[in-house]
Amino acid sequence: MTDGLVFSESPRALYVHIPFCSSKCFYCDFNSYVTTEAVRKAYVESLLNELTMVHNEYFGVGARPQLQTIFFGGGTPTLLTIDEFERIAKRLGELFVQTTETEWTIEANPASMSLKKAQALLHMGVNRISFGAQTFNETLLQVIGRLHDAADVEESVRIAHDVGFHRVNLDLMLGLPGQTLDDVDESVTRALQLGISHLSAYGLKVEENTPFAKWQKEGFLHLPKEELEVAMYEFVQTRLRASGFEQYEISNFALPGEEARHNLHYWKNKPYLAVGAGAHGYVHGLRYENERSLVKYEERIAQKVRPIAEAHVVSAEEAMEDTMMLGLRLQSGVSREEFRQLHGKELDDVFGPLIKSLCERGWLLQDHQRVWIPAQYNEVANEIFALFVGYL
Repeated sequence: MTDGLVFSESPRALYVHIPFCSSKCFYCDFNSYVTTEAVRKAYVESLLNELTMVHNEYFGVGARPQLQTIFFGGGTPTLLTIDEFERIAKRLGELFVQTTETEWTIEANPASMSLKKAQALLHMGVNRISFGAQTFNETLLQVIGRLHDAADVEESVRIAHDVGFHRVNLDLMLGLPGQTLDDVDESVTRALQLGISHLSAYGLKVEENTPFAKWQKEGFLHLPKEELEVAMYEFVQTRLRASGFEQYEISNFALPGEEARHNLHYWKNKPYLAVGAGAHGYVHGLRYENERSLVKYEERIAQKVRPIAEAHVVSAEEAMEDTMMLGLRLQSGVSREEFRQLHGKELDDVFGPLIKSLCERGWLLQDHQRVWIPAQYNEVANEIFALFVGYL
C-alpha cells in the first residue's frame, strides 16, 4: 500500500471509444472523425487487438474477470455495422465474464438507430442506450450542427422500447445560442413523454478549436446570459423532481435505481479500463490517454505496443483530492467509509479544516457517514472543487 492510496482494486469497468461521426457538431471537441468504411474496418481490427493486449496485461492470458459495466462512447458508436458490433462483442465475451447484472451502455445518434440494429445490440448484451438528443427545437438543432430532428429522437426511443430496452437516457444541452426557457420547457416535456428512465442536462462549454470558438471570437455567437442559463438549470431540476426523477449528480437525473453505474465508477474515483483512439483510462494509480490520431493508434497496435500517448502516475495526495472533486459531484457526496477503503485514511484527518470551513459557509454539509454539497449550491460547485486542488 502506498500511503494514502490503495492499488489493490482491479478495474471492473471498461470504456470503449468509437471515434466516428456522420458529421462534426459545431460545439464538439471530442476525438471523432468523419471517415470511410475502409478506415472504420481497420480501426475495429486494431480495437480487437487492443482489447486482448489490455486484458492480458492486467489480468493475464486465460483469465476471465467479471465486468460490472461497459460503456461504448464516441463519436457515434451506432455507426458501426452489426457485423462489427458482433466481432467486438465476441471478443469481449472471450476475455471477460458478463452477467445479467453487467450494465452495458451504448451512446447513439438518434438518426443512426434502426430496428434491426437495436434488436442486434440487445441480443449481444447491450442493455442501456443513451441518445444525444440535445434539444427538441428544430432551429436549435441546425444551429449546433446536428443532423437529426426531433422526430428522429422520438422514433429512436420508440424503437429502443419496442425491442426491449428498459433503460434509455437522453442528453439535453442548456445555454445554446438563442435558446430560451420555453425551449428548455418544450424539450424536457417531450423527453418525459417518451418514458425515459434517465436524463442528462449539460451546459454548453465553448471549447477551443471548434466552430463555436471561432464564431465567438468573431462576435457571431450569441449565448444566453448566465442568469438565464442558471434559470434553465433550475427549471430542469424542478421539473424532473416533480416527475419522480432523483438528481444524483450535478448534471444527471434518474428514476429510482436507474443511475448510470458506469459513470459512478468515474465519480467515485474507481479504476476503469479504456480502449480506443483517444480513450482515457485509470488503472492501478496510472491515468493514461491513448493516441488520438487513428494512424498513430493503429501503428502502435500493429507493433504490438499499447497505444498510450500520455500517462501520469497519480500521487497519494492527488488521488485523495480527485476523490473529493469527483465525489462531491454526487448528491450523496463522499462516503467516509469509501474514502477510508480507497485511501487508508480518515476523511477528517486529511481534509478536516477545509471541510469545517466550507460547512461554516453553508457550501458543504456533513454527518457521520458522508460529506456533500447542498443542492442549492450546485451552481458554485466548481468553486468548491477548486479549493481541493493542491490542498495537500
